[in-house]
Amino acid sequence: MTTAQTERGPEREPGHEPDPFRTTRWSPRVRWRLAPWWLRVVLIFVGARAITTVFVLALASVQGANPWTAARPGYFEFANMWDARWYQIILLSGYPGVLPQTVDGHVAENAWAFMPVYPAFVGMLTWFQVPWNIASVVVSLAAGLGAALVLHRLMSRFLEPDRAMFAVVLFCVAPVSPIKQFGYAESLGYLLLATALLLLVDRRYGWLFPVIALWSFTRPGALAFALTLGLHWLWRWWRRRDDPFPLRERVLAASVTAFAVLFGFGWLLVAAIGTGDLHAYTDTELAWRAAYIGYGELVPFTAWFESGGWWLGQPLGAIAVVALVLGFALLLFTPAVRRLGVDIRLWSASYALYLLAVFFPQSSVFRIASPLFPLVGALAIPRSRWYRWSVVVLFLALQVGWLLIAWGIDGSDWTPP
Repeated sequence: MTTAQTERGPEREPGHEPDPFRTTRWSPRVRWRLAPWWLRVVLIFVGARAITTVFVLALASVQGANPWTAARPGYFEFANMWDARWYQIILLSGYPGVLPQTVDGHVAENAWAFMPVYPAFVGMLTWFQVPWNIASVVVSLAAGLGAALVLHRLMSRFLEPDRAMFAVVLFCVAPVSPIKQFGYAESLGYLLLATALLLLVDRRYGWLFPVIALWSFTRPGALAFALTLGLHWLWRWWRRRDDPFPLRERVLAASVTAFAVLFGFGWLLVAAIGTGDLHAYTDTELAWRAAYIGYGELVPFTAWFESGGWWLGQPLGAIAVVALVLGFALLLFTPAVRRLGVDIRLWSASYALYLLAVFFPQSSVFRIASPLFPLVGALAIPRSRWYRWSVVVLFLALQVGWLLIAWGIDGSDWTPP
């Protein structure tokens, strides 16, 4: 071997030259891009839930004794506080045939405020000797992952692949996303909503019947989706010359709209039959706002103004509500939101109107408003790295804030999640 060969190193035999693609093919970035979309969604979801678990365990380590747990509870005990116990009561005892009363004769908080599908799914796991605290978290996680997968398909109808995937990231790290790993029905509601929207966007109306039926007994919101369906029908009729709306689709879309209206009132009818009281469900829901403004009748479109007065006083409370309504309406006409298509905008408007009609805003408003999550697609449009990392960091910080405000318990608590 010559001196020059020694300095250069041994010569390679023909056919053994380094492959530049082989050296870069297995870099993390390339592996990520080559992975199938569903695997990337799974990894995003798992990573987000791992970060949230760290937050939750840190908060649990300083949690004092409370009505649900001893001091410094384990993860699964801590994940089953607040309304999670109502779902467990439903599984163990069912629903009361007689509405419980307060000492002054009003309907008290009771299980009729919570629908049966989620505890039924958790109950299936408990048949296999899985404890409730673990089973409830498993069901929520599985449904949350399903929602993330379906959301990606939905966003892919309107956004480029990287933007659709970043929308999934934002969904997984959203400020109230810890609820996806607690004993709440929200994850299952997200899955059914995302599925319903995907079917609507794809105009597969027939498949909406079973989804709406299941959703109607999982989380409130099916009635708002009925409004979405009605507006969708009118929109397609209006544009029928540019976008044909055949008779078969007209009949099917109208039928599923009527079905959604009927099932949207389904739980109210079940509660009325189960108790013999036509107002069983609404009176039960009103019991939760009594701690703020006392007992009263359900008068649509007044609760937000009452809440504004309770939190801010008047007229500032009313001004804040009007400003919020106008701001949200303008948001739906921004270019970023318009990119998400008409059906997601119709759902957002319908659900916002539904909340304005019946919900009394307090600390639960962040969780109750979370079915507006398809709007994260609008936040996913900018591609700047600093923007995307900033939004993720901001959302994670807001997670910590939400956990501190709404989940942890410190003495007399006015901030339920």
